[in-house]
Amino acid sequence: MAEPEHSAPEPVAVSDDERSGPKSSKATRTALLGAMFLMATSAVGPGFITQTTDFTVRLGAAFAFAIVASIIIDFAVQLNVWRVIGVSGIRAHELGNKVLPGVGYALAALVVVGGLVFNIGNTSGAGLGTDAMFGLDPRIGGAVSALIAIGVFLSKRAGVGLDRIVVVLGAGMILMTAYTAIVSRPPLGEALRNAVLPESVNFLAITTIVGGTVGGYITYAGAHRLLDTGVTGPENVGRITSTSLYGIIVTGVMRTLLFLAILGVTVGGAVLADDNPTASAFEAALGTAGGVFFGVILWAASITSVIGAAYTSVSFLTTSKTTRRRQNILTVGFIALSAALFVVLGAAPVTLLIFAGAFNGLILPIGFTVVVWVAWRRRDLMHGYQYPMWLKLVALAVWLLTLYLGWMSLSGLAELWS
Repeated sequence: MAEPEHSAPEPVAVSDDERSGPKSSKATRTALLGAMFLMATSAVGPGFITQTTDFTVRLGAAFAFAIVASIIIDFAVQLNVWRVIGVSGIRAHELGNKVLPGVGYALAALVVVGGLVFNIGNTSGAGLGTDAMFGLDPRIGGAVSALIAIGVFLSKRAGVGLDRIVVVLGAGMILMTAYTAIVSRPPLGEALRNAVLPESVNFLAITTIVGGTVGGYITYAGAHRLLDTGVTGPENVGRITSTSLYGIIVTGVMRTLLFLAILGVTVGGAVLADDNPTASAFEAALGTAGGVFFGVILWAASITSVIGAAYTSVSFLTTSKTTRRRQNILTVGFIALSAALFVVLGAAPVTLLIFAGAFNGLILPIGFTVVVWVAWRRRDLMHGYQYPMWLKLVALAVWLLTLYLGWMSLSGLAELWS
C-alpha cells in the first residue's frame, strides 16, 4: 500500500520576540532545559511528596521496588509521548482529532477539568510551604504564590521566565533533598536489594505512584513545551529523545532522593506526626532547620506544579496556531481561577480530588492510545519518519498497562458514585 502524502508541519506558536528570527543555540538549549524540568517538576508535586512519605512509612525499604517500577514505566511512556509529539510537531489533542474526530476534544476536557482541580491542591501546597517557611497563613501564602506564577506569564519574555524558574526551583529541590538524604543516613544496601528483590510487592503503591507521575496533564507538560522551542520534526529526533531522557532521569533522581531521605528517618526510629509526616521527617533529620527545608521543597514543588498544570491545561484549550500572547493570558486566568477557588474553599474538596484522580486515570489510556496508533499506523502525521520497532513494542506493552490503570480508575469512580 502506498504511503499517504506527508502533511506539512503544523506551525508552532511562538512569542513575539521569537518571531523576529530563529532562536540562538543558547536560547534553544535554555528552552529544552526548561521543557525537561517542566516535565520533572510537574511529576514531583505536593501530592507525590505526600504519597512517597506515606508509602515509605508503611512499606519501608520494600517501597524501593515501586520507585524503580515507576521510573521504568515513566521511561516507556515519556519516550513515546515526546517522540510522537515532537516529530509530528502537533499537540496531543490535535493529534487525537486527526486520528479520530472528537477524541482530542474529550482528551482536552479531561485534562482541563483534572488540571483545574489539582491546581487548587497545588496552590494549597504552596500555601503550606510558605506556612512552614515563614508562619504565613496558608491562604495568603497560596495567593501570593499564585501571583508569582502569574507574574511569570505576564512578563514580556514569558517563555524564558518559565524555563528559568522551573530549572532553578527544580535544581534547588534536588540539592536540598539530597542533603537531607545524606544526613538521614538511609540503609542504601537494603534499599538497593529491595529495588531488585523486594521483600514484598505492593501493587497499590506502584499504580498510585505511576498515576501520580505520568497521569493527567503531567504526561504532556514537557512534550508540549518542547513544541514551543521549534525543535520538532524527524531531523530533530536525536535532541527530542535526549531531552526526554534527561527529564526522566531528573524526575527519577528526585523521587529516589525523597524516598531515601524519609527511609533514613523512619529506620532511625523517628515517629512521624500523623498530621504532617513529611515535615516531621525533615525535622527529625535536620532539627529546626528541617522545617524550613521542608517548606522550601514543598513550596518549590507546588509552585512549579501550579505553573506546569496551568501551562499544560491551557495548551489543550488552544492550538498550534494560537498566539503566545493569547495563550499566556489564558494561563494567567487559569492560575487566578485556581487561586480564587483555593482561597474560597481552603482546599480542593476530597470528593473533587477523587473525581479528578479518576479523570487522570482515563487521560493516560486515551492519550496513549493516540500515541500508539500514530506510532504504528500514521507515518503521514510523522512526516514519513520510520518509528523504531523496539519502541513500538515498548509502547504497545505500556498501552496495555494504561488500560489496566484506566479500568482501576473507572472502578474507583463507580464505587464513589454508588
